[in-house]
Amino acid sequence: MEIKRAEQIAETLEQLVFQGEYEDGQRLDEIKLAEQFSVSRTPIREALQRLVMSGMAEQIPRRGVFVRQPGPVELLEMFETMAELEAACGRFAAARMTDEGLDRLADANSRCMDAVEEEDAARYYLENEAFHQEIYRGSTNSYLQSEALRLQNRLKPYRRVQLRFRGRMAQSLAEHEEIVQALKAGDSEGAAKLLRGHVTVQGEKFQQLMAGLKN
Repeated sequence: MEIKRAEQIAETLEQLVFQGEYEDGQRLDEIKLAEQFSVSRTPIREALQRLVMSGMAEQIPRRGVFVRQPGPVELLEMFETMAELEAACGRFAAARMTDEGLDRLADANSRCMDAVEEEDAARYYLENEAFHQEIYRGSTNSYLQSEALRLQNRLKPYRRVQLRFRGRMAQSLAEHEEIVQALKAGDSEGAAKLLRGHVTVQGEKFQQLMAGLKN
């Protein structure tokens, strides 16, 4: 129960940072947060560690946990790197993914479809994570998989924000369908190209993301 509560608190804190309630470099006080959320300090500590792991905060020994927001250039560079990691995973997965892996991928995409029909952005994000993780797993390259998972976790709050944009969930799902077909067909370059485009943020899409972080 405390773990689930910590997840909820971490997500709430992410949104508060995006909304400007906490500034870059501001200390996150455990005692005040425990009072704010009416919980003990244990789930607060767990929530703060989740923020540290995602890169939304930085822990400084003997000083505490401080908000850390990447600037526009750093954020764009992270998305560019994520797009290339996803493309590499897709290229390998198209050649190496097992029938069982393809079945799990299709199941994950079906759950994404259910979330879109229910207009449940939170559920869609979780199922979308599972969808991409099946592709990482399907690459059968454990080092690439661990790097993709690490950066996926780092970008989690920013990828979640994108789902607030009108029509983005439906667009994402349509892109998933093309990715699944490319993987099933063993089209390595097609899968890589689709995944790169699916993750890349540039131009208007990036401006939307930056605006979403400020609202």
